[in-house]
Amino acid sequence: MSSGNIIAIQISGLIAILGAVLYAIGDVLLLAVKVNLADYPRLQPHAKLLSGMEKLAALPTQRLVWGGLLGVFVAPLLLTGYWQMSQGLSPAGAGLALPPVVLFVGATVVGAFVHGSFIYLGEYVQALNRLDEQNQPLLLEMIARHRKIMVITYGFLLSCFLIGSIWYSILVVAGRTYFPQWMAAINPVTAFLAWTVLKRVLPMRVRDFTEGAGFNIAFVIFFIFTTWTLWSVNF
Repeated sequence: MSSGNIIAIQISGLIAILGAVLYAIGDVLLLAVKVNLADYPRLQPHAKLLSGMEKLAALPTQRLVWGGLLGVFVAPLLLTGYWQMSQGLSPAGAGLALPPVVLFVGATVVGAFVHGSFIYLGEYVQALNRLDEQNQPLLLEMIARHRKIMVITYGFLLSCFLIGSIWYSILVVAGRTYFPQWMAAINPVTAFLAWTVLKRVLPMRVRDFTEGAGFNIAFVIFFIFTTWTLWSVNF
């Protein structure tokens, strides 16, 4: 492989790390907010439907909009990380190396839709909080439909990340890639689980500040390790 391609692999990893950090910031803008449902009496009867979405009622419009849009705008940066990953997996052959990449790309495309959808969901919740009880039914129907859409899309992207991560780790542990075999233990899912454990021992202030950003923090970790392990590989 030419030195130009090696540099491209290195740069693509750095871009992906930046993208994951910015994506995590978008998560924080949307979800790192604490609310007391008692402060929102018009939302209290719908606690089961909202299931935590009532926190969106507390977000200023600009924070809601930019929290949603940031994930949409930076999603393409993550694609550079998947390209880098594909180069690391390439010794396994295209037939085995491409499926996890395709799964991650598909999940990220759908994830951008999900992230942007929080803008509209937040608008619904905020409008619900402003309406009297007799004027809420239409919005409640809209929120219920939107919630079903979110469940479907979350199910799709989480399935893609899970299958893609397992596939990636199997290839790496088999020793058929440019990654060291110990990298089989580090994929987006295991990095997320590790962050979940680590978060328990962090100060409450840090846990509150990173609320909702766990999966993109996991991608920051994953891309740091893929970039580091491929930085000086003799392709």
